[in-house]
Amino acid sequence: MKPYFKIFRRKPLLCSNCFTDEGLKIDAFRIGAKNQKRCRSCGSTTGRKLHKGHIQTLAYRFFVRGTFNKTEYGGAPIVQYNEHQCGENQIQFSSWLQEDAKLIEQALNIGFFFYGPRLWMIGEVEPLKDLLEPSKKEEIIKRVISVYPEYQLSENEKFYRLRKNPKSPEKHSEYDSPPKEFLGSYRLDSPELPILYASQDLEVCIHECRVTVEDELFVSTLSPKKNLRLLDLTEILDEDNTEFESLDMAIHMLFCAENHSYSISREISLAAQKAGFDGIIYPSYFSNIRTGAIPFDTIYGLSVRRFPTYKTYAKAKTIPNIALFGRPIASHKVVVQCINRLVLNKISYGFQFGPVETPPTKEQEEKLQAFLKDIENSKNEFPDPLDT
Repeated sequence: MKPYFKIFRRKPLLCSNCFTDEGLKIDAFRIGAKNQKRCRSCGSTTGRKLHKGHIQTLAYRFFVRGTFNKTEYGGAPIVQYNEHQCGENQIQFSSWLQEDAKLIEQALNIGFFFYGPRLWMIGEVEPLKDLLEPSKKEEIIKRVISVYPEYQLSENEKFYRLRKNPKSPEKHSEYDSPPKEFLGSYRLDSPELPILYASQDLEVCIHECRVTVEDELFVSTLSPKKNLRLLDLTEILDEDNTEFESLDMAIHMLFCAENHSYSISREISLAAQKAGFDGIIYPSYFSNIRTGAIPFDTIYGLSVRRFPTYKTYAKAKTIPNIALFGRPIASHKVVVQCINRLVLNKISYGFQFGPVETPPTKEQEEKLQAFLKDIENSKNEFPDPLDT
């Protein structure tokens, strides 16, 4: 007698046409499955059908990732959800989103609430704060130089340097470090130290140069003439401490920050050059956009960078850029293999949506601030808000 297996299929609970909010509807359509059966919620036959797993993905994308708020260093979502908040109705969403949010809450038996993040997520990291403190930063920079590993960039490797609107695109010197009058304008260079910026990822080169369709673009393919010693700041450090004491998190946040962080990274660059390195490998500011990574990704409030099993995953979300000290083409440390015109023939954007957040009420804000104060008083050991 043949064995009998009963197949249980996940039943759709909602469809993309159940929603009023246009962004939520578009995201739901992308996530959902084609199915011409009538939706059990709204009766539509044309909407993409959503089972529980689809709805969980939609809720996270729209309400959590869609409310991510970047701070001076770090960042965190404004909205979160869990089953403990079911029925609490903590957030008054915009009029066009209220019923949509209720549909999702009912389908998943969850409740949305204003998130009180762990303070390390918004820059409360001691080594980072020390880097901002003139009397303490030198000691932290010495730690950076000694703790991060060396990477040997071999003569068999190639990388790219993009230029827009160069005067003489055929000349090798156009692809060396910028002229003196431009020094001190970017993340790692200073008047004392020219930097040749490059990458092994051509798309990142395009992002980094902020090109437009009007620009004349040229890219050189470069390689070292001999092995070059680079300080690798893209490495994830193995540390026996929390995120609050993490040097790894401090450097990660430093290179995710905008130009207010440049003075610190320039000092690290100068220190690496004085220590005998030929350059630095550093995380591209555009890593998250290039890979689709979640900024400061966590599991139960802990950074994924702390878990050995997630180290490869976290590392893959970082795109390394190359910064070479001095003028490596003029000094014959780097050779130009070839030069090509770069033609942009198509631009595509990956995007998703999020709500227009309604600010917390005064009562909610007071409750949140009290919660954050409790966290600050016990930084090292406290429950994550998602578990309470």
